[in-house]
Amino acid sequence: MIRLGARLTMTGGREAIARLALIAIAVAIGAGLLLTTIASLNAVHTQNDRYAWLETGFVAQAAQSESTTDPLWWELQPDYYQGQLIGRVDLAATGPDSPIPPGIKALPEAGEFYASPALAELLAATPADQLGDRYPGKQIGTIGATGLPSPDSLIIIIGHSAADLSQSGHARQVSSISTTTPAECDGGCAALVGIDSNGITLILSVVAVTLLFPVLIFIGGATRLSAARREQRFAAMRLIGATPRQISVISTVESCIAAAAGVLLGLGLFYAFRPMLASIPFTGTTFYTSDLSLTVTDIALTVIGIPAAAAIASRIALRRVNISPLGVTRRATPRPPRAWRVIPLIIGIAALGYFAYFTDIGASKDTGAQVAAYLSSILVIMAGLVIAGPWVTMVGARLMARRAQRPANLIAGRRLADNPQAGFRAISGLVIALFVGSLIIGVISTIVSNNAAGAADKIGSTASAGTLVYRFSSADPDALATSVPPALLDDLAGIPGATGVSVLRRVASAQPGPGTSVVSCAQLAGTPAFGRCPAGAETVKIDTNYGGAVVEQGSTMADTVWPDAGLSVSQLQSLPISTIAVGTDGTSAAVERARTILTLEFRENTAFPPQTLEEFKARASKMLNDYQQLANVVLLMSLPIAGCSLAVSVAGGLADRKRPFSLLRLTGTPLALLRRIVALEAVVPLLLSALIAASAGFLTAFLFLRAQMGQTLQPPGTSYYLLVGVGVVISLAVIASTLPLLKRMTGPETARND
Repeated sequence: MIRLGARLTMTGGREAIARLALIAIAVAIGAGLLLTTIASLNAVHTQNDRYAWLETGFVAQAAQSESTTDPLWWELQPDYYQGQLIGRVDLAATGPDSPIPPGIKALPEAGEFYASPALAELLAATPADQLGDRYPGKQIGTIGATGLPSPDSLIIIIGHSAADLSQSGHARQVSSISTTTPAECDGGCAALVGIDSNGITLILSVVAVTLLFPVLIFIGGATRLSAARREQRFAAMRLIGATPRQISVISTVESCIAAAAGVLLGLGLFYAFRPMLASIPFTGTTFYTSDLSLTVTDIALTVIGIPAAAAIASRIALRRVNISPLGVTRRATPRPPRAWRVIPLIIGIAALGYFAYFTDIGASKDTGAQVAAYLSSILVIMAGLVIAGPWVTMVGARLMARRAQRPANLIAGRRLADNPQAGFRAISGLVIALFVGSLIIGVISTIVSNNAAGAADKIGSTASAGTLVYRFSSADPDALATSVPPALLDDLAGIPGATGVSVLRRVASAQPGPGTSVVSCAQLAGTPAFGRCPAGAETVKIDTNYGGAVVEQGSTMADTVWPDAGLSVSQLQSLPISTIAVGTDGTSAAVERARTILTLEFRENTAFPPQTLEEFKARASKMLNDYQQLANVVLLMSLPIAGCSLAVSVAGGLADRKRPFSLLRLTGTPLALLRRIVALEAVVPLLLSALIAASAGFLTAFLFLRAQMGQTLQPPGTSYYLLVGVGVVISLAVIASTLPLLKRMTGPETARND
C-alpha cells in the first residue's frame, strides 16, 4: 500500500501534482519560520557565551578555568562613542604563563593594543581628539571572532606594565579567564558590558510560541488541501473493497511525501536567507552567520515532526471515510456554535477589571502574586478569544447575509454562517498573535508616553544628547576632591560648541552616589538640561535624576526650578565634588572631545564613563524598544501567515467546489460574482478577527496599566497602524492571488469530466 500511495501521489495527474506542490510550498514556509526561530534562540546563547571572558574578575575565581601560576592584572571599563558602548580591557602580564583572552594570540605589551575590526575602522575614521587619544599605544592586531560577541562589537584590549596597572584602584589580579556567561553570574556581572540572555530568550520564546500557532495552522490547512476530493476518491476505494487501514496508509504516504518535500525546501530557504537573518539585531547587535545554527536534534525533530503532524492531520481528516464509505455523500450542516463560547473571554476581562478597579495589587510588593494574577487572566482571555471566534464569525456572517444587497454577500454570508468553525480555523493563530502584539505595544506606548520627558529633555533632544555627565563613584579614592584643575575647566570651555561647565558638589548630609547636590547658578545656566535657578539665588540644591528606569514617573531636571541652597559660591569650594556636567550644542564632535578630555583626566577615579543624559536613558529604553521591535515582528509576520492560511483554505475550497461552481457558470453566473463570493468568505473572517483581537489586546493593556501602574492607556504610534495596515494589505494580496484559479477550475470541461 505504501508503493500504491506513492504512485497515486506522484502520478495522479496535474491535479495531484498541483496539490503536492501547494502543500510542499506551504509546509516550506512554515518549516522555514520554525527553523529561523530555533536558530535565533541558539544564536542568542552562542553570542552570550562569547561574553563570558569579559566577566573575568567579576565572577568567583572558582568559576574560572585553566588556572595558571602567573596571575594577570585585569581591568574592564565601559566607554561610549556616539551612544555606542565600547568595552575597554586594560591588562598586564606578571609572567610568561599569564592567561590570554580569546581572540588574540599573545598578550599586548605596554604601549600596544588589539581592537575589534569594527572599532579599528572607527578609530581610523575618527579624529584622535574625539576617540583615539583615550587609548594609549599603537594597534598591533585585531581581535578574532572567538573573542567577539558580534561582528559589530566595539572592544579594545590595551597592554600595560604590571607596575603601572597595579596602581589602578579598579584593577585586580586574576589567575584565569572567565567561562561564566552574564546569564550565569548571579548578579555579579560586569557593569554595562555584556547581556543576560535569559531575558532575551524569554522574549524570543514568547515570540516563538506566538508565531507557532499561525504557522501550525498554516501547515495543517495545507495538508488538508482538496480534502473533499480526496474523501470522495478514498470513499470510492472503500466501496470496491479497500479497508480503513489501507486507506489510512495511502493517505499517510501522500501527506508525508508532500510534507517531507516541504521540510527539505524549508531547510533550503533557511540556509539561503541565513546571512540576511544574521543582520537582524534581536539582542541589540547583529550575529555572525554561523551563530544561526541548527543542531542535529533541531533538524531531526523538524524533519520527523512536521511529516508526522501532517500524517496525523490526514488521518483525522479522513475519519468520515473510515466510519463509512457512504459518509462522504451524507453531508449535513454542522451545529452552530452557541453564545456560551464568549463566557471565558468575559471571565478573563472581568478578572483584570477586578484587579484594576477593586484592588491595589499594583502597590503590592508580592511580585509572584502579581505575575500569577495577570498571567492567569491574560491566558484566560487568549483562550476565550479562540473559543469565542467561531461564534463571533457566525454572528458577523449572519449579519452580512441579513443586510446583503448583492448575491455575493448573501451567498458568502450564508456559507460562513453554515460552517463558521472552518472560516475561523485558518485565522485563529492570527487572533493570538495580534492580541499579544497589541497588548505589548499598548503597554509600551503608554509607558513611553507617560515617562517624565519634558520638552527640553526628551531622548533625542539637543539638551539631553548634548549634556555630558561625569559622576564620581563613592568608591573612588579621590571622590572627596574639592577642586577641579583650572586647566581642565579651560579645556572643556574651549571646545567648539561647548555652552558651559557645571561642577555639582555633594551636600554633607546626602547619601553617596546620585542624590542632592549644590551648584552655582552661574554654572547651571550653561547646562540647562539640569534645570534653572529662582530669581536672585546664588546657589541651588539639585536632586539629580539621570533617568535609566523602565518607568520614569518623576519630573525631569530641565523643567525644574530648584530651591535656593542658601550658600555662597565661596562656601561651595569646600564641598566634595559629585558630578561634572558639560553642556554642548549636541554635535558629535563637541560631545566626544569633552568625553575624551574627561576620560583622560579622571580614568583612574571612577568605573563609570562620561555619558550624555540620552545615553543614561537609552539603556533602559532599549528594553522597551526590544519588546516593541519583537511585537512588531509578531504583527508583521502573523498577518501574512494568516493570509497564506486563508489562501490555502481558499485554494482547497475551490478544488472541493469546482463542480458546483462549474455548474453555476454553465447556468450563466458571471465569473466576477463567483470571485466576489470566494473573496468575501476569506476576507470577512480575517478583518473581523483582526479587529476583535486588536481591541481585546488594547482593552487588556488598559486594565493592566490601571491595575499595576495607575496609568491610562495612550494610543499607539503611527508605526503600529502602518504595520497592521501593511500586514492586512499583504494578506489580502495573497488571497487575491488565488482567485485566478477560479477561471481554470470552473470551465465547462470540469462539469463534463466530473
